Amino acid sequence: MGVKGTSIGAVFFVIASALLLLSPSPSADASPLLSACRFDQVYQLGDSISDTGNLIRESPLGAALPFARNPYGQTFSHHKATGRCSDGLLMIDYIAQALGLPLLNPIKDTKADFEHGANFAVAGATALSSAVLARHHVRNPATNSSLDVQLQWMKDHFHKFCHNDCERMLQNALFMVGEIGGNDYNYAFLQYFDEARDTLRIQELVPLVVAKIKHAVEKVISFGARTIVVPGNFPMGCLPIYLTKFGLESEVDEFDENHCIWLLNSFATFHNDRLKKAIAELQDKYPYVTIVYGDYYAAYEQLLKLGETTGFELHKACCGVGGLYNFNETRMCGFPGVKACRDPERYVSWDGIHLTQEAYRMTVDWLQADLFWKLRCHH
Repeated sequence: MGVKGTSIGAVFFVIASALLLLSPSPSADASPLLSACRFDQVYQLGDSISDTGNLIRESPLGAALPFARNPYGQTFSHHKATGRCSDGLLMIDYIAQALGLPLLNPIKDTKADFEHGANFAVAGATALSSAVLARHHVRNPATNSSLDVQLQWMKDHFHKFCHNDCERMLQNALFMVGEIGGNDYNYAFLQYFDEARDTLRIQELVPLVVAKIKHAVEKVISFGARTIVVPGNFPMGCLPIYLTKFGLESEVDEFDENHCIWLLNSFATFHNDRLKKAIAELQDKYPYVTIVYGDYYAAYEQLLKLGETTGFELHKACCGVGGLYNFNETRMCGFPGVKACRDPERYVSWDGIHLTQEAYRMTVDWLQADLFWKLRCHH
């Protein structure tokens, strides 16, 4: 890539995982720690790391996408795709299970039960609107259901659900505001990134994205939210899609100790640091609300640290074809003739972009311990 020395911007989505052996608390074990928090509902905003079926219901285009058919969903739903961008369950599914709640239904499933929460996340969604991104020469090819659109869906849902009593109805609900914003950077990097001169252009999006997430947190507080987790972005330089696009041209010294492109990962840190600052400002402004940072980046790092000793395939996609990382953007998972590996439980990456069910499960194992203390569920 030839851009060493410049900080860079964050990414896309995916977070890998970590075993509770490496969890931040010495008391963490395999039990569902979050059940002690006693949340009775969960509400999710976000993108493909969390979408359990909204995009495929949103338009005819969604239903024609690769993750609306096999091999997506093969591990969880017996070869029937659900719209999840993985071979099976996602992080939000495991979070719901850890809380002792049913899996969240996508809000676009009009026949679904929303007694215990709802999922508003849309695969491909961005924090910023398509119009704002266009002004920065970035195009969203997947959906117009940005964070503002999802917030409007949420507002409409609560208008029907709460019956003018949201403060009481939502007092024990958990709100997940993200992960969101990774796609804003992802589309920019993949569409026009060309060495260091474009890094600064992409970096200009960060304050806009963080401000939009901050606005979303304030909106859900106005709806009645009292407990909010705001996840950060993931280390994009570890994903097969980026290792394929940029890593093959990189020099040895442009990789970190995990064989990830350090320049790309530094942008994730750049975004995450500013997001943490925004969360601290929000917590000061709303002392009666619990607002915590979800450290998805650290969870991914923990998996990579353990991966070599557990036999995990860290950087190669399970479902894909060709090249050092089993990823080809012209023949991606779900395309005709592209097959999945036989043992996705040994892979971090499912399709070069998203994680496997097993990686998501291990990620939530680590996050449970982290969030258990941050949310003060032990009190």
